[in-house]
Amino acid sequence: MSVPVRALAHRPLTPAAVAELVALPAVPPVPDDDGDAVDAETDLRGWVREESLVCESYRTGHGHVLCTDVGSPFGCQEARTFLVFGELYPVDPHDEDMANGSWLHGLMDRWSEQPGWTGSRPSTAEACEAVLTEAARVVTEHLGTSPERTAPAADSLVTGPALTHRVWRTATHALVLGPAPDNGPYGYLTHLQLSCSPLDCAPELPPVEDEDGLAEWIAAHIDW
Repeated sequence: MSVPVRALAHRPLTPAAVAELVALPAVPPVPDDDGDAVDAETDLRGWVREESLVCESYRTGHGHVLCTDVGSPFGCQEARTFLVFGELYPVDPHDEDMANGSWLHGLMDRWSEQPGWTGSRPSTAEACEAVLTEAARVVTEHLGTSPERTAPAADSLVTGPALTHRVWRTATHALVLGPAPDNGPYGYLTHLQLSCSPLDCAPELPPVEDEDGLAEWIAAHIDW
């Protein structure tokens, strides 16, 4: 049976967008204390500051929302960065107070009204999963390898349907594709995102049978 979702907004992930995210740690460094240099680099890339969707983020030249835990992600090996290409407003059957939370639809409308984004209301978990499946195909095409680990998202990580997390590792970084908490002013919406974080955010991947360990490993790489 289809799991309902109140609203879904997304913009397809592209090979160029994946390539830009994955390359950020290795580009020539731009110090985060040099605001003029950071502004020059973002202007060169066609990025703009974004505050209405996610606080202290950027809208990239590819139309997605990029967030980072440092002042400048350019050439910073320690930066944790994620690229949001989808946003969903899940139905939580255990939260009666949100049953009529129509005020969140206004925020979802802001996502779907961004250039190149589309929105649907209502939607389904299957539609959200289809967005992730297509994004996974693009990431796989860019990296030249299939995900190392694929698993349903743990209830402890996100609200709503148990959408799929997929994990790739490079020599230095973890790439995690899947749902993540929005952490915005309402803390209720869910991102569909591609995260790029240093591998040392957590130890080696746990055994396949250790579901709780995998959830902790993913949490360490997709949030801060």
